[in-house]
Amino acid sequence: MLRLLSLSLDSVRLPLALLVGAFPLFTGAGGCATAPHGGSKPTSDVASVLIGHFTSAAQAKADPEFFEVQLHMAEIWTDRDDGPWIYVEQAMATALDKPYRQRIYRLVDRSAGPAAPRVESQVFELPNATERIGAWKDPARFAGDSPEALIAREGCAITLTPAADGSDGVWSGSTEGDLCLSSLRGAKYATSEVWLTRTMLRTWDRGFDAAGAQVWGAKKGPYIFDRVME
Repeated sequence: MLRLLSLSLDSVRLPLALLVGAFPLFTGAGGCATAPHGGSKPTSDVASVLIGHFTSAAQAKADPEFFEVQLHMAEIWTDRDDGPWIYVEQAMATALDKPYRQRIYRLVDRSAGPAAPRVESQVFELPNATERIGAWKDPARFAGDSPEALIAREGCAITLTPAADGSDGVWSGSTEGDLCLSSLRGAKYATSEVWLTRTMLRTWDRGFDAAGAQVWGAKKGPYIFDRVME
């Protein structure tokens, strides 16, 4: 379930069960963030369920196979009209000052008309990731950065579409096939699946070898992140 840095997915070394949720996703009803800037209605809708603060504490308490992880997403570069752009930081609850994932998402409208909304979440790494730890608290720290300096995670974008039943604030999507390359723990490629609502998100990241066997990521199911209401 928001390819969402010098700390790339292929460089971290974490327990297999943790290499799962990183989309890798928030105002929304009851959220604490401000409304996203710029973009089309579809991209603003997706941003509104991404921007915010999340925790997997409830899942970790109920199932010891999952870790307690905190996920923060904050809008940056709000003066640009080619976004929204979102900074993503993810860390173990026991090591919040040492996030194992930092990403920038750019939301792009790929709709085929009003009746077929579709949003592509492009994923970028930061060349100065360690200098931006904790920047979700103060997005102005990105003022001196620019999209041109980002490192694109080619093939790792996630395409999101609304829930088939028309449920408000529900989007889901995934990466495409084996296009998102990964060398972590003998993997050849990685996949990401995401399901978003206004109160929670589910993310499932997995790595597969050349034969299609899973070599990292949770096998039991996705990480479940609840929105922290403030």
